[in-house]
Amino acid sequence: MQQSHAYNDQSLALTTSILDAKARKNLSWQDLADGTGLSLAYVTAALLGQHPLPEAAAKVVGDKLELDADSVARLQIIPLRGSLAGVPTDPTIYRFHEMIQIYGTTLKALVHEQFGDGIISAINFKLDMKKVEDPEGGSRAVITLDGKFLPLRPF
Repeated sequence: MQQSHAYNDQSLALTTSILDAKARKNLSWQDLADGTGLSLAYVTAALLGQHPLPEAAAKVVGDKLELDADSVARLQIIPLRGSLAGVPTDPTIYRFHEMIQIYGTTLKALVHEQFGDGIISAINFKLDMKKVEDPEGGSRAVITLDGKFLPLRPF
Protein backbone atom coordinates (compact mmCIF):
# COMPACT_ATOMS: atom_id res chain seq x y z
CA MET A 1 0.00 0.00 0.00
CA GLN A 2 1.34 3.42 -0.90
CA GLN A 3 1.77 5.81 1.99
CA SER A 4 2.36 9.53 2.10
CA HIS A 5 3.88 12.02 4.50
CA ALA A 6 1.78 14.75 6.08
CA TYR A 7 4.82 16.80 7.14
CA ASN A 8 8.32 17.38 5.76
CA ASP A 9 10.20 16.54 8.99
CA GLN A 10 10.92 12.88 8.12
CA SER A 11 11.79 13.72 4.52
CA LEU A 12 14.23 16.42 5.65
CA ALA A 13 15.93 14.05 8.08
CA LEU A 14 16.23 11.38 5.38
CA THR A 15 17.57 13.90 2.84
CA THR A 16 20.18 15.06 5.36
CA SER A 17 21.37 11.48 5.93
CA ILE A 18 21.44 10.87 2.15
CA LEU A 19 23.53 14.00 1.55
CA ASP A 20 25.90 13.03 4.37
CA ALA A 21 26.36 9.51 2.96
CA LYS A 22 26.75 10.85 -0.60
CA ALA A 23 29.55 13.17 0.53
CA ARG A 24 31.20 10.56 2.76
CA LYS A 25 31.29 8.06 -0.12
CA ASN A 26 32.21 10.73 -2.70
CA LEU A 27 29.32 9.70 -4.98
CA SER A 28 27.79 11.87 -7.70
CA TRP A 29 24.07 12.11 -8.38
CA GLN A 30 24.77 10.14 -11.58
CA ASP A 31 26.48 7.41 -9.52
CA LEU A 32 23.33 7.14 -7.43
CA ALA A 33 20.99 7.14 -10.46
CA ASP A 34 22.98 4.47 -12.31
CA GLY A 35 21.26 1.10 -12.12
CA THR A 36 17.87 2.47 -11.07
CA GLY A 37 16.43 2.62 -14.58
CA LEU A 38 15.31 6.18 -13.84
CA SER A 39 16.57 9.53 -15.08
CA LEU A 40 19.27 11.50 -13.31
CA ALA A 41 16.84 14.38 -12.68
CA TYR A 42 14.13 12.13 -11.22
CA VAL A 43 16.48 10.27 -8.88
CA THR A 44 18.10 13.51 -7.73
CA ALA A 45 14.68 15.05 -7.03
CA ALA A 46 13.61 11.89 -5.19
CA LEU A 47 16.71 11.88 -3.00
CA LEU A 48 16.09 15.56 -2.23
CA GLY A 49 12.61 14.62 -0.99
CA GLN A 50 10.41 15.51 -3.97
CA HIS A 51 9.42 12.07 -5.37
CA PRO A 52 9.06 8.50 -4.15
CA LEU A 53 11.34 5.86 -5.63
CA PRO A 54 10.02 2.51 -6.85
CA GLU A 55 11.08 -0.33 -4.55
CA ALA A 56 13.83 -1.67 -6.85
CA ALA A 57 15.35 1.79 -7.34
CA ALA A 58 15.17 2.53 -3.60
CA LYS A 59 17.09 -0.69 -2.92
CA VAL A 60 19.77 0.18 -5.51
CA VAL A 61 20.28 3.62 -3.97
CA GLY A 62 20.06 2.22 -0.45
CA ASP A 63 22.83 -0.29 -1.18
CA LYS A 64 25.10 2.41 -2.63
CA LEU A 65 24.55 4.70 0.36
CA GLU A 66 24.41 1.84 2.91
CA LEU A 67 21.02 3.01 4.16
CA ASP A 68 19.13 0.94 6.71
CA ALA A 69 15.90 -0.87 5.76
CA ASP A 70 13.73 1.85 7.33
CA SER A 71 15.40 4.54 5.21
CA VAL A 72 15.01 2.45 2.05
CA ALA A 73 11.32 2.05 2.88
CA ARG A 74 10.97 5.81 3.49
CA LEU A 75 12.43 6.49 0.02
CA GLN A 76 9.29 4.82 -1.36
CA ILE A 77 6.79 7.02 0.52
CA ILE A 78 4.97 9.74 -1.42
CA PRO A 79 6.44 12.98 -0.05
CA LEU A 80 4.88 16.30 0.79
CA ARG A 81 6.26 18.10 -2.25
CA GLY A 82 7.66 21.58 -2.48
CA SER A 83 10.84 22.77 -0.87
CA LEU A 84 10.60 26.55 -0.85
CA ALA A 85 8.04 28.40 1.24
CA GLY A 86 8.84 31.84 -0.15
CA VAL A 87 11.20 33.66 -2.47
CA PRO A 88 14.40 31.59 -2.54
CA THR A 89 17.58 33.05 -1.08
CA ASP A 90 20.02 30.56 -2.59
CA PRO A 91 21.55 32.34 -5.62
CA THR A 92 21.24 29.37 -7.99
CA ILE A 93 17.62 28.64 -7.10
CA TYR A 94 16.82 32.36 -7.13
CA ARG A 95 17.98 32.61 -10.77
CA PHE A 96 15.34 30.05 -11.76
CA HIS A 97 12.78 32.08 -9.81
CA GLU A 98 14.04 35.18 -11.63
CA MET A 99 13.74 33.44 -15.01
CA ILE A 100 10.08 32.69 -14.31
CA GLN A 101 9.52 36.23 -13.00
CA ILE A 102 10.88 37.60 -16.29
CA TYR A 103 9.66 34.98 -18.76
CA GLY A 104 6.62 33.50 -16.97
CA THR A 105 4.09 35.70 -18.73
CA THR A 106 5.85 35.06 -22.05
CA LEU A 107 5.72 31.30 -21.53
CA LYS A 108 2.04 31.53 -20.54
CA ALA A 109 1.20 33.58 -23.64
CA LEU A 110 3.08 31.19 -25.94
CA VAL A 111 1.52 28.09 -24.35
CA HIS A 112 -1.97 29.51 -24.76
CA GLU A 113 -1.33 30.67 -28.32
CA GLN A 114 0.20 27.38 -29.45
CA PHE A 115 -1.84 24.89 -27.38
CA GLY A 116 -4.98 26.70 -26.18
CA ASP A 117 -6.28 27.23 -22.65
CA GLY A 118 -4.61 24.84 -20.22
CA ILE A 119 -1.39 24.07 -18.38
CA ILE A 120 1.88 22.22 -18.84
CA SER A 121 1.92 19.32 -16.40
CA ALA A 122 4.61 19.08 -13.74
CA ILE A 123 3.43 15.51 -13.04
CA ASN A 124 3.58 14.05 -16.56
CA PHE A 125 6.95 15.72 -16.94
CA LYS A 126 10.60 15.18 -17.81
CA LEU A 127 13.54 17.38 -16.91
CA ASP A 128 17.00 17.31 -18.42
CA MET A 129 20.06 19.52 -18.16
CA LYS A 130 23.17 19.44 -20.30
CA LYS A 131 26.40 21.37 -20.07
CA VAL A 132 27.53 22.68 -23.47
CA GLU A 133 30.47 24.81 -24.50
CA ASP A 134 29.67 28.43 -25.28
CA PRO A 135 31.27 29.54 -28.60
CA GLU A 136 31.99 32.86 -26.88
CA GLY A 137 33.87 31.07 -24.09
CA GLY A 138 32.85 29.28 -20.92
CA SER A 139 29.90 26.96 -20.57
CA ARG A 140 26.14 27.16 -21.00
CA ALA A 141 23.35 25.19 -19.36
CA VAL A 142 20.70 23.78 -21.69
CA ILE A 143 17.63 22.99 -19.61
CA THR A 144 14.73 21.06 -21.12
CA LEU A 145 11.33 21.12 -19.42
CA ASP A 146 9.17 18.52 -21.17
CA GLY A 147 5.61 18.47 -19.81
CA LYS A 148 2.34 17.19 -21.21
CA PHE A 149 -0.20 19.86 -22.14
CA LEU A 150 -3.43 19.48 -20.20
CA PRO A 151 -6.30 21.47 -21.73
CA LEU A 152 -8.89 23.17 -19.56
CA ARG A 153 -12.13 21.20 -19.73
CA PRO A 154 -15.32 23.18 -19.21
CA PHE A 155 -17.88 21.39 -17.05
